[in-house]
Amino acid sequence: MEEKEVFMAEEQNYDNDVVTLRSANGEDIDFIEIAGIAHDGRFFVIMQPVELFEDMEEDEAFVFEVTAKEDGSSSFEIVLDEDIIDAVFTEYEKLYNEANDTNN
Repeated sequence: MEEKEVFMAEEQNYDNDVVTLRSANGEDIDFIEIAGIAHDGRFFVIMQPVELFEDMEEDEAFVFEVTAKEDGSSSFEIVLDEDIIDAVFTEYEKLYNEANDTNN
């Protein structure tokens, strides 16, 4: 079983779509929330680090699955399954195109 990185939201520290997550090793990382996507009965967010990681392109982002914990906080688990990542980005592109369709 592969190990997954799980992040915890920092006390709902949302500021202009910036979310601070704390990694399992205690490092705080600021992410820009691009979109929230419901897929297959689960909720995902597409986020990009405010300061891009080494070797990361400006058009790259991460998909996290968001789950509610018993204490009311949220857990953000990075998604590594390519099928889920593709499905989430496909849904995002569909919603983005619908929202920006000027023919309505």
